[in-house]
Amino acid sequence: MDLKIVSPVRFLRRIAAGRSKNKGQTNPRPELLDMPVEEARYVVFDTELTGLKPKKDSIVSIGAVKMAGGRIEAGNAYYRLVEPRTELTGRSIVIHGIMPSEVAQWPDIDTLLPEFVDFCGDSVLVGHVVSIDLAFLNQEVKRILGAPLINPAVDTFALYRWLRNREDNICAYYDGTAENAALYALAERYHISVGSAHNALSDAYVTAQLFQRFLALLPGLGIRTVRDLLRIAVP
Repeated sequence: MDLKIVSPVRFLRRIAAGRSKNKGQTNPRPELLDMPVEEARYVVFDTELTGLKPKKDSIVSIGAVKMAGGRIEAGNAYYRLVEPRTELTGRSIVIHGIMPSEVAQWPDIDTLLPEFVDFCGDSVLVGHVVSIDLAFLNQEVKRILGAPLINPAVDTFALYRWLRNREDNICAYYDGTAENAALYALAERYHISVGSAHNALSDAYVTAQLFQRFLALLPGLGIRTVRDLLRIAVP
């Protein structure tokens, strides 16, 4: 089976049904792992949530932008509001500014998630503290499609921590690193403009720009392939 021509949604459903003849391919493909980091395709994404507990909370919005190596494809983006399965709280509204009346007009996650999975294709997923986003996504992907995402994932927070241990290299480019590793704090350090409030798509763009800066440093530090990248920046 050639995964390049099979819909990710269809493939996940085949895995769940036990009909896949290539179950070993649920792991990242060797040709992807051996690809130079400058040539790989990435989907940088972010979610907004009703809270941080996957069993009690749910997704309110998903934003993503594609990258071809270090080039951000600004016109190749994805953004959807999602009618949450749990109630929006005042605390979460203060953070992301999404009102119940806004999400009530949008489809629920059961409708939108297969669309997002197809948008991602077989790209490497990238996010900041992405384990939280993946916990919510995989919970829903398994419920809706029967199997978790097969995409490898990179955490820019973990990547930052790895680079920080080689601070001399970063100092040469950016005059030091920020003590605070939150997304907006790092954005300020690397002169990336941010919006006034959390938004899944704008945060995805901020993360993409941060990843773009980190990506430029990696070959000089011996991180040349996707396999190398996953070794140092796993969620």
